[in-house]
Amino acid sequence: MASRVKIPEDGEPIVVQGGVWHVPNKPIILYIEGDGIGPEITNVAIKVINKAVEKAYGSSREIKWVKVYAGEEAEKAYGNRFPEETINLITKYRVVLKGPLETPIGGGWRSINVAIRMILDAYANVRPVKYMPGLESPLKHPERVDMVIIRENTDDLYRGIEWSWDSPEAAKLRKFLREELKVELEDDTGIGIKPISKYKTQRVARFAFKFAIDNKRRSVTIMHKGNIMKYTEGAFREWAYEVALKEFRDYIVTEEEVNKLYGGKVPPGKILVNDRIADNMFQQIITRPENYDVILAPNLNGDYISDAAGALIGDIGVLGGANVGDTGGMFEAVHGTAPKYAGKNVANPTGIIRAGELMLRFMGWREAADLIDRAITEAINQKRVTQDLARYMGVQPLGTKEFGDALIEIIGQLK
Repeated sequence: MASRVKIPEDGEPIVVQGGVWHVPNKPIILYIEGDGIGPEITNVAIKVINKAVEKAYGSSREIKWVKVYAGEEAEKAYGNRFPEETINLITKYRVVLKGPLETPIGGGWRSINVAIRMILDAYANVRPVKYMPGLESPLKHPERVDMVIIRENTDDLYRGIEWSWDSPEAAKLRKFLREELKVELEDDTGIGIKPISKYKTQRVARFAFKFAIDNKRRSVTIMHKGNIMKYTEGAFREWAYEVALKEFRDYIVTEEEVNKLYGGKVPPGKILVNDRIADNMFQQIITRPENYDVILAPNLNGDYISDAAGALIGDIGVLGGANVGDTGGMFEAVHGTAPKYAGKNVANPTGIIRAGELMLRFMGWREAADLIDRAITEAINQKRVTQDLARYMGVQPLGTKEFGDALIEIIGQLK
């Protein structure tokens, strides 16, 4: 089959080595439109990002966007939801802006989102959650919410190592567990494996502590269920503390040290490191969100807590996420495909625009990223919003494209 993808001759790939981004002035960045509302919001995001780059740098910098195929569109074009050509291009170019993709429930399809993370070894999911005035939050003081959830992205249950209850593999495992380890399981038990490795835990912990230092954050809280899962999530806690104490000793202070040595007050210039049991962590971010800054979690807990934190600010649809590793990254909105709104020009594109903002920050193009951040805040202040926010504000909503146009207009006016 002939290639459907054309690579611009005047573009150059971004090279990420050891977590350091080397970005040319005309970087090639792949994008996947996605399923459902994906094509609408992704194309609006690209226009907004382009305007911010133009405003910040004039003609000296320009993103060279390359569309690649995944999901429903790929199935129609290639007969495969995740074709080989897309896999090869992601492997080569390493940076992707991705619209939401549907993962059918049940057998037959693994998550393409997870597959891309694995290709890029994008081991850290980074999700900033900060309240923006104008959002309808369930909290009395939503302005206290300003945290970043960093979750391990390639380990834990999301590795997808599982077998249906009626598979021969599950039968073999049940037999092994009974005969070798004296563990009794019912014959109708499906089996999944929860792998958590020291290597993968410590590299994401290292990422989290570096992130906290580089971004002048106040604390890093290790979230775990180590009281029950002692040798997986309990080990996650121990291994993360080991990195903190061995590699970042000059920058951090533990909660125990604060209470014993410093009268309960964190010394100036130090980052507090503590830990919380997973179920208590959910209570804490609701009742004391101001006490939490960076939250470091294994994959499944991180998935739960990041969505819960998003609900605190009133609208998960305005959040973007980064999936990064030492050699590249994927940037995406955190919401789903919302198929019932597809093609209706009503979806809020802020999430994927925020993902693009995060991408620009990792690229080192902070001036353009700041313009996007300021434009979104100003649009909300002016009550120029899509239907999901307009209903709370009592104003006429903008369509998806019109909201993008409003952001482009505001960026053009910013000083």
